[in-house]
Amino acid sequence: MTETLPNKKPLLVLKIDVDTYRGTREGVGHLVRMIAARQGRATFLFSLGPDHTGWALRRALRPGFFSKVSRTSVVEHYGLKTLMYGTLLPGPDIGKDCAAEMRAVRDAGFECGIHTWDHVLWQDNVARRGADWTTAMMRKAAARYTRVFGVAPRTHGAAGWQMNGAAFIEHDTAGYAYASDGRCVLKENGTLADPADGPHRLSVDGRVLNCIQMPTTLPTLDELLGCDIDGATITTSNIAAFLLRLTEGATRDHVYTLHAELEGQKLAPIFERLLDGWQAQGYQLASMADYHAKLAEAGVGALPLCPMTWGELPGRSGALIVQGR
Repeated sequence: MTETLPNKKPLLVLKIDVDTYRGTREGVGHLVRMIAARQGRATFLFSLGPDHTGWALRRALRPGFFSKVSRTSVVEHYGLKTLMYGTLLPGPDIGKDCAAEMRAVRDAGFECGIHTWDHVLWQDNVARRGADWTTAMMRKAAARYTRVFGVAPRTHGAAGWQMNGAAFIEHDTAGYAYASDGRCVLKENGTLADPADGPHRLSVDGRVLNCIQMPTTLPTLDELLGCDIDGATITTSNIAAFLLRLTEGATRDHVYTLHAELEGQKLAPIFERLLDGWQAQGYQLASMADYHAKLAEAGVGALPLCPMTWGELPGRSGALIVQGR
C-alpha cells in the first residue's frame, strides 16, 4: 500500500518474517486476513529459495539452544515434517512452489520484500562469510523475487538478524531506501535499554550508508514464552498483556517482528489480541514503507549514524545485529 496514512497516530510497524514452506503456504494467508480485517498494513518478508529448516538442528551445541526449544515448542509450531527438510526430506523450493501465495499477499495490498534466499544457510553462515558469498546469496534472492513479482525488490529484513558489512553495502548497491535487519538492545524485562533507539543510518568500515535501518524495538513471542520476568512466567495466557504493557502510552513508533509460523498459525489468537490492543492504545498498524514515508517527511538527515554492532538479547541464543552507539 502506498497511499498516505489517514492520520498522524504513532505507528506499530508489523514486520512479518516468512521463514518456511509451511509458513508461506499456511501462515501467510491467516495473517493477511487478520490484519486486513482491522484495516491494517504490514510488510511480508519472504524466504525465496529452498527450505532447509532441518539444518538448524546443527545449532544444538549453541548456549541457550535447548532452553529455547523447550520453551517455544518448536516441533508443535513448525511441524515435524518441516524439521526434516534438508535432512531426511529434500527441502522444497519456496519461491518456486509458493509464488501464487506470495503474489496473493501483494494483491491484497500489502508490502512485500526479501527475507533471504535460504534461511538457515544465511543465518548460520553470513557472519563469517566474505563479500562474494554474501552478494551472490542476496542477488539470487533478488532475482527470484523479481521473477515472482515482476518488479525488483525494495526492502529487506535479515534472517535471524544476521548480516555482515558486505550485506549492508549491498543494500545501497541495490538502491534500497530502507531495511529492517537488526534489533534495539533490550533489558531483561523487554523494555528498550535506550528509549531513544530506533531508525538510524549505518557506518560500515568508515563508509556511511544511505539505506535507513528500522530496527525491531520489541521482543518476539519466541523470546518471551516460558521466561520468568519480574517474578512471573510468561505463558500463552499472559504474553499479549505483557507486550501491551510495553507499548502503552502510544508515545513513540515501534517495530514488531512476527513470524508466519507462529502468529500465523497456533499463536494467531495471541496476535489478534495484540492487534486489537495496539489499535485500542491509539497505534496505526503500519508497513515498513509507511514508516519510511513518515521518516522522510520529518527529514532523514536528523537520524543518528551508528556503527555496525553485534550483541545478545534476552531469550535469544547467539549474537545478532543490534543498534550501536
